[in-house]
Amino acid sequence: MLNYQQTIDYLFHRLPMFSRIGSAAYNGDLSNTIKLCEAVGNPHRQFKSIHIAGTNGKGSTSHMLAAIMQTAGYNTGLYTSPHLKDFRERIKVNGNLVDEAFVIEFTERIKPVIEQIDPSFFEITVAMAFAWFAQQKVDVAVIEVGLGGRLDSTNIITPELSIITNIGYDHTNLLGNTLELIAGEKAGIIKQGIPVIIGETLPETKPVFLAKALQENAAIHFAAEERWITDWRQEKNILVVTVADKHTDERKNFELELTGLYQTKNLLTALEAVDTLCQLKWKIEHKHVEHALLHIKKLTGLHGRWELIHQKPLTVLDVAHNEDGIKQLTEQLEHCVFQKLRIVIGMVKDKDIQKVLSLLPKFAEYYFTKAQIPRALAETELADKAKEFGLHGKAFPTVMEALQQAIDHAHTEDMILVCGSVFVVGEVNASQLKW
Repeated sequence: MLNYQQTIDYLFHRLPMFSRIGSAAYNGDLSNTIKLCEAVGNPHRQFKSIHIAGTNGKGSTSHMLAAIMQTAGYNTGLYTSPHLKDFRERIKVNGNLVDEAFVIEFTERIKPVIEQIDPSFFEITVAMAFAWFAQQKVDVAVIEVGLGGRLDSTNIITPELSIITNIGYDHTNLLGNTLELIAGEKAGIIKQGIPVIIGETLPETKPVFLAKALQENAAIHFAAEERWITDWRQEKNILVVTVADKHTDERKNFELELTGLYQTKNLLTALEAVDTLCQLKWKIEHKHVEHALLHIKKLTGLHGRWELIHQKPLTVLDVAHNEDGIKQLTEQLEHCVFQKLRIVIGMVKDKDIQKVLSLLPKFAEYYFTKAQIPRALAETELADKAKEFGLHGKAFPTVMEALQQAIDHAHTEDMILVCGSVFVVGEVNASQLKW
């Protein structure tokens, strides 16, 4: 039998992996996932679930809801992707990583099926997560969609609640090149008689969701039509948000450990989800929500969302990597005070790189780099493309080298932002940096 590291190497290199090779690893078909789950007893039928899709915000919203459910006393599974540093980050129960021994045992058990049907890495990890959640007898599992929705491997579940955070341009080569087409793919998680919550809507996407919900006889709730943000402020490392009920005008303050301003949108989605879950007889109190939002990192291990890793110079990590994500990041920067802004950025080849570069501030000093995966765009190529948009800086072959250079040149009142790819953020090792 293989040890844990050998097992991980087998999974990473034997199977087509999206983070490594891109769309070639995307099967766009549920049959492999169905076969894998059948081989291990259909574990996804042994627990209740919440299914979350969206272009941006689905990771944060998934972690918010998982933190809330476990604070309310439920044995809570959480499946997300990709991971930042450790494969086991993808599969958690009450914030604890899946056991290494289970990863080994499950892989050995499923190997004959792997050899027979040649599934993708993602299909294997979905089946592994479901098997772990069933074994751990979770009360509920929060399941984040990997890509799209309709044909995503996670879409074999029948959840208690479906959530679509928002729609933006990403993975257009697979999901379609219009907002309506992308919304149609995300709406594929809406199921017969299962309530659905929509976080943000656009004129192009709302009719798509309404039509699908009507077709599936699913109650639909638009989070932004139920509540609104009246005020927000940052106190030390906490984001304080005032939320008003649109029907009663009642106001409540929430303290969020996640300080990115874009979390206000995810907060509205999570609050509407809690309301709907309560209507479905889940027992969640206001105090559970308050505690969970203030301790989400400790409860779930979430990282890489406007994550402050150093004060002087102010150094922040954020996994923003597409048009909408970068727009939200630039809005956040407008509220930051700094002497000079230094941006460490790397991207993968299959993103809309020109659109992202067109949104970035021209006054910043850039440190172009790449994650150590085949999908990564070469740092020199990224730097050349950036020049076309008036962005200037130097290229560095590794993320840590680029970040260290930014630190070495920074004044204490400067700001350093690391962004552009989940994989770039994942390669930051703060303990090895010299401040």
